Amino acid sequence: MEDGNSTKIKLGSLVLMIFSAIFGFSNSISAFYQMGYSSIMWYIITALLFFLPSALIFAEYGASFKGIKGGIYSWLEGSTNEKVAFIGTFIWLAAWVIWLVSSTQFFLVSVATAIWGHDTTQSWHFLNLSSTQLLGVLEVVFLVIVTYCAARGIDKIKVVSNIGGFFTLAIAIGFTVVSLLVFILNKGQLAEPVTAQSLVHSPNPAFQSPIAVVSFIVYALFAYGGLETTSGVIDSVDKPEKTYPRALIIAMIIMTFLYVFNILMCGVATNWKGQLAGKNVDLANVEYILINNLGIETGHGLGLSTEASKNLGLIFARCAGWADVLSGISAAFLMVYSPVKSFIEGCDKRLLPKNLVKLNKHNMPERSMWLQAAIVSIIILFISFGGNAASQFYTILMDMMNVSSSAPYLFLIAAYPFFKKKKDLDRPFVFIEGKKKVWLTTIVVWLVVAIGIIFTCVQPLFTGDYQTSFWTAIGPVAFGLIAYFYYTYHEHKEKTVK
Repeated sequence: MEDGNSTKIKLGSLVLMIFSAIFGFSNSISAFYQMGYSSIMWYIITALLFFLPSALIFAEYGASFKGIKGGIYSWLEGSTNEKVAFIGTFIWLAAWVIWLVSSTQFFLVSVATAIWGHDTTQSWHFLNLSSTQLLGVLEVVFLVIVTYCAARGIDKIKVVSNIGGFFTLAIAIGFTVVSLLVFILNKGQLAEPVTAQSLVHSPNPAFQSPIAVVSFIVYALFAYGGLETTSGVIDSVDKPEKTYPRALIIAMIIMTFLYVFNILMCGVATNWKGQLAGKNVDLANVEYILINNLGIETGHGLGLSTEASKNLGLIFARCAGWADVLSGISAAFLMVYSPVKSFIEGCDKRLLPKNLVKLNKHNMPERSMWLQAAIVSIIILFISFGGNAASQFYTILMDMMNVSSSAPYLFLIAAYPFFKKKKDLDRPFVFIEGKKKVWLTTIVVWLVVAIGIIFTCVQPLFTGDYQTSFWTAIGPVAFGLIAYFYYTYHEHKEKTVK
C-alpha cells in the first residue's frame, strides 16, 4: 500500500539526478583530444544505441528488484543465477579497482598543475627512478594514506567532498561561459575550424584506422557510464511507468547536447595541430592545456599584453588543478570503500572469507579495503616499472578503466531476455514486450558494447604494441577468471561437504 504522505520524485528532479550521476565535463575534453570534432558523431550514435535502450532495461531491473539490497548483483542473480551474478559483479568491482589505478595517476597531474600551472610530472625524478617510476611510487603512497583515512570513517571528508563538487561544477560552467566570451571576442572565428572533413575524420594520428575509430565507442560508453545507479530510485518516482522513460529521454538529449556543445567549445580557443599534437600532451594533462590556452586567448581577446595573457592562462590552469585536486581526494576516499562495501552487501556471506566481510568499529570493511589497496598497488608498480613512455602509460590506464567499466554491461544486457522470462516478478515498469523485440534490442545493445571493447583491446596489436593490448584487456579478463575459479572452488567444496 502506498503511503500518501511519502515524497515522490518528480520529472525535473529525476532528470537532474540522472544528469548528476552520469555527466562528466572532462569526457568532452578527452573526446576532443582523441577524435576532434569527429567524436560528436560517436557520442550521438552511442546515446541512441546504448544509453537510451540500456537505461530503460536497467529501469526494468530496478523496478522489479526495488526491495532487494545488492544492486546489480541482485539483478543478475534474480535474472540468471548466483554464479553469473558473482562473476559479473566481481568484474564490476574490478572496474573500480582499475579506476583507482588510473585516478591516482591523474591526481598527481592535478597536484602539479595546481602548484606550477602546468603538468610537470614528466620531469619528476628522484634517485635513479624515472618520472613514470616515481609517479608509481607516489601513487601507492597516496593510496595508502587514503585507505588508512577512509577506514577511520567517511564522515571525515564530507567538507572536502562538498568543496570538490562545487569547484568541479564551477569549472564546467566557467569553461563554457569563457569559451562563449572568446567566441564573441573573436567574432565567431574558431581556432579549430568546423568542416565536413573534421566532423568525420580525426586529427589524431592514433585514431586514423577504422579499428581505432570504432574503438572510440568505449570512450563514449564511459561518458554515459553509471546508468545502473540511476534506476535504484524508481520506487520513489512519481508515476514511474511514465516519468522514468521521459526523464531518461530528456536527460539523454540534454547530456548529448552538452557533450557536443562542449566538444565544439574546445575548438573555440584551441587548434588541435597547433596545441595538442605535441608529445607533452596526454589524456592526463590535456584538460589543463586546453584551459590554460583558453586563458591565453581570453587575454588576447581582451587586449591584454602577451605576458598578462600567459599569466591569465596559468591562473585558469591552477584553478582547474585545485578543483581536480579537491574532487580527486573526495572521490578517492569514496571509491576505496563504496564498491567493496556494495559487493559485500550483495554477495552471499558464505562465498567470502569471514575476515574480509567483517566491518570495523567505524562500519568499514577495513581488511577488504587493504586487500584492494595491495592489488591496486601491485598493478600500479607493475605498469610503472614496465618502461613505458608517459603518454603511452596514460593511454593504457585510460583504456583499462574504460574497458573494465564497460565489461559489466555485457552481463547486465545479456541477462535481459532471461529476466523477461521470469513469471513471478512484479513489473511496475516495462520497457518492451515481445520475444523478438526483446532479443533484437538485447543483441543490438550488447554488440555495441562488445564491439567497442574488442576493438579497443585489438587495435594496438596492428601497430605491434602488444603491451598496451595486454593491459587494456587484462582487467576484466583477469578478474572474471578469478571470480569463475573462486566460485567453482566454493561449489566443489560445498558439494564435498554435503
